[in-house]
Amino acid sequence: MSQILVIDDEVGIRELLSEILTDEGHDVVTAENAATARARRDAARPDLVLLDIWMPDTDGVTLLKEWAANGQLTMPVVMMSGHATIDTAVEATRIGAVGFLEKPIGMQKLLASVKQALDRAPRPCSVLSLAAFPHSALLKDLRRRLEQVAAKSRSVLLRAPAGSITELAARTLQAPGKVWIDLGHDSQPLTLDLLAQSGGGVLYCGELALLTRLQQKNLAFALERLERHNLRLVAATVHDAGELTAHGWEGELLKALFDVSIGLPALAELKDDVPDLAAHILVQLVEAGDAPHRRLSVAAQNALRLYSWPEGYDQLKSAVKSLALAALEEEIGADEVQHLLTPGAAGLPEVPLGMLPEMLALPLREAREMFERLYFEYHLRLEGGSMTRLADKTGLERTHLYRKLKDLGLRNTPGEKP
Repeated sequence: MSQILVIDDEVGIRELLSEILTDEGHDVVTAENAATARARRDAARPDLVLLDIWMPDTDGVTLLKEWAANGQLTMPVVMMSGHATIDTAVEATRIGAVGFLEKPIGMQKLLASVKQALDRAPRPCSVLSLAAFPHSALLKDLRRRLEQVAAKSRSVLLRAPAGSITELAARTLQAPGKVWIDLGHDSQPLTLDLLAQSGGGVLYCGELALLTRLQQKNLAFALERLERHNLRLVAATVHDAGELTAHGWEGELLKALFDVSIGLPALAELKDDVPDLAAHILVQLVEAGDAPHRRLSVAAQNALRLYSWPEGYDQLKSAVKSLALAALEEEIGADEVQHLLTPGAAGLPEVPLGMLPEMLALPLREAREMFERLYFEYHLRLEGGSMTRLADKTGLERTHLYRKLKDLGLRNTPGEKP
């Protein structure tokens, strides 16, 4: 039978539900609060969760939101409460809950709800969006802008630099359980029937310049019918309207697409968010069954943060997946990150903190020179000897950088990596 996680702060209810469901042949795991529920859910990967709304540490709706935002709502969830309002039940359903049980819970109603949730509820897919990053000021503000624009416009254009977080941003506007249609992957004409069946969903295009003529016609066809079929269009491009016109786009269509737009940050602007991004990408891979259970060590997260990511967000996703699949232990270490990102490079030099008293005792000029030698040696190794990435990292013009390294005696300029 199925494995069911029962989350309720009242021990009597946990024991009663556990006894009834166990008698029906289910394997039951219980949790008394949200902290325990998180651990039990990750360890057991239940087929169904019965989740109480009112709990002392974190309420059930907040926990449901957390799982949905993190791409962890991969099982049906039935909410339980004796005091919830209709608004609360509607909100939980909007987030992704598939049912609601009012306390006191009768046995027949419990069993019927469990059977319905297990038999009929579609198993949600793991989707990552900006909602997973509430502690990043930049990503939180971007999410608010997207939602604010979406409240007034069904179409939004993401003006995105190459390698940006376009899909992550677009997924923020996808309602739980609703359709996601990638116009760049569809080579068949859109039909009215398909649009009608996709109500509440999102039509997405990751780069306008890559669309074929047929895909451009699909986009134009859908754009005229967004309101009628309760659809949303989220498109992205690194180009301006003039460049797209040169690609053969019609002026009126571009005018409509560029009517409402939002700028996205490059991954380089999200340097401090890279560890959090990587951790959530890893969770999503695990939840989707695309990677074994793995976690990033603090040192590994720091190594990812320090890397320059010249190819952007897609490169970060690819690196995390590669690390997860190749790791021999559950915890991914910094050496594995280093070997993947800078193959053939030796390990990073340790920063000799014990030299700090000696450095502080030196005259300023000598202390500065010692620090600069340590600094550039560290980043040269980190960037695998690439002068281009080192120049970007340090903010120095390349001629100045060559001179600085030569003065410090760190490298001979002939033969350096570009």
